[in-house]
Amino acid sequence: MSVKKYTFSDLVRIEQLRRIESVKAEELSYTSIKNIPDSPRSDFSYPEFIYRLKTRANYLIYENVLGDKLRQPNQQFIRARRICLIIAVILGGLAASHAVSESSTLNIYWLLAVLLGFNLISLLLWISGIALNLQSLSSGIIAQLASWLPYRHKYDPTSASLASQAWWENCLTGNIGKWRISVLTHQFWLTYLSAGLVLLILLMLAKQYNFIWGTTLLPDNTLPKLTQVLGAPLEALGLKIPDDPQTIASRIGTSKQDAEARMAWATFLIGVLIVYGIFPRLLLLGLSWVMQKWCEYRFKLDLYLPYYIELRQRLMGREVKGEVIDADPQEGRKPADIIRPPDNVSIPANAQAFGIELDTATPWPERVICRLNIIDQESHDAAISLINKMKAPVLLGVAAHRLPDRGVQRMIKELVDNSNTKPWLILLSKSSAPVASAREIAWFRLAEACGIPAEHVITR
Repeated sequence: MSVKKYTFSDLVRIEQLRRIESVKAEELSYTSIKNIPDSPRSDFSYPEFIYRLKTRANYLIYENVLGDKLRQPNQQFIRARRICLIIAVILGGLAASHAVSESSTLNIYWLLAVLLGFNLISLLLWISGIALNLQSLSSGIIAQLASWLPYRHKYDPTSASLASQAWWENCLTGNIGKWRISVLTHQFWLTYLSAGLVLLILLMLAKQYNFIWGTTLLPDNTLPKLTQVLGAPLEALGLKIPDDPQTIASRIGTSKQDAEARMAWATFLIGVLIVYGIFPRLLLLGLSWVMQKWCEYRFKLDLYLPYYIELRQRLMGREVKGEVIDADPQEGRKPADIIRPPDNVSIPANAQAFGIELDTATPWPERVICRLNIIDQESHDAAISLINKMKAPVLLGVAAHRLPDRGVQRMIKELVDNSNTKPWLILLSKSSAPVASAREIAWFRLAEACGIPAEHVITR
């Protein structure tokens, strides 16, 4: 098993360089890669090829001073993430501070609606996007709008803009982009909730608050029941939540609360934010991070692109040692002198004619009828079967303009060996394809090698 010698970042750098070379190849210097040695492997290996692409890319990036341009889009994404998290801190703090009135009262369900409501809507949209594989919902609308930024130099691309396009296409689209943006989304809401929770704890540490609730449209028993439902997991953890008398007593306009009721409501508020807000986001953040790393691990370059096909031939080319798999049995022997027969050799009477891979345009003599034209293994076997049973002379017709190769020689040799008489060979020619003297001599040599004497070769 081959060892993986590259990371996802290496593949992204290779893709960035590919995009730059596809547009700016004439402006780049290739001096440093001229002496890269060939691959020592005899077979293709994807990890080895990627390792060589990585080595080549490092040389070119260093030689053409492209390092800063290739790192720029990742640095921009990191800065954007930091800005998003700062905004989340501010929004979380504002949401918590505005839910606290100046009269030292804290509307418990209004605060939960502000902190957990938007978080819940975002969570439902994200789950819908993941379940339905909708990039716009799982990645976020802002991320989709921001993906336009790398293409602002479309009509006059620079090396930096080309590198940005390649980075965004590989890191912020597809499965990798879906999970990367998911990580950022969960980090944003986790920061938002944490900031709101920390501010609330600080406010409750420094000041005494009475917890209240109220409703105009809902029935009177709705929010008390909701309190018991939300507080069930907290009670399972051993935390004390407001009981029914304390919940009813906390309605707006009733008497002031005692310390026990305030502690129960504070525990309830902190516990609900952690159990229903922060904890799910932590789980989904971990899941998204694992899925992002898994998709990055499985990411592969498209080696069928012309760029990689050319580099594969250049970087992974190997020496191919040719060998003859069908050696010429006559190799090394001096050809015997051919004595041409007289030109008036006639076709024997009652000769049974067989063609050797003849086309329809090759004519036979008028009084000769071809019984079978051998064009494949089936017709070859049928011809041998017929010749075995014949007592009449066998006439083998070949196209004189064709080169007498060893395949034809083997075929004729098998037919001769299965014949009960000494076969004849006739050289058929077309008027449109005159036969040179050297080609005729080659046929005479083939006939001699197959056991057909020169006087049994008929030329026309």
